[in-house]
Amino acid sequence: MQKKKTWWLALVLAYAGLGSGCTALIIGGAAAGGYAVGKDERPVGQIVDDGTVTASIKSKLIADKYVPAGSINVDTFEGRVTLNGTVKSYVARSQAEKLARETKGVREVVNNLEVVDE
Repeated sequence: MQKKKTWWLALVLAYAGLGSGCTALIIGGAAAGGYAVGKDERPVGQIVDDGTVTASIKSKLIADKYVPAGSINVDTFEGRVTLNGTVKSYVARSQAEKLARETKGVREVVNNLEVVDE
């Protein structure tokens, strides 16, 4: 069970790096990383901080038994976190927002999670 959680955590961190402009860390190319940073108006330190926030939130969502982490997209821009996707209950929607708000570096949370009955 511990190996499965470790594997998921590694996957989340890799995914968060791809979405946060830290592409060079994942694919190892300096040119690709320069391109991503060059297209983003944030300072490099802010890009890294936002990526860290995203990875922390995704890790919390994965660890939580009420939240379907796989159906939630987390985007962070200058400490402003946006949650997009679908959940099956208002409890899961509320819990995802709470976990995001409690994460270090988060200044604001925009909860766009849609509750769907499947």
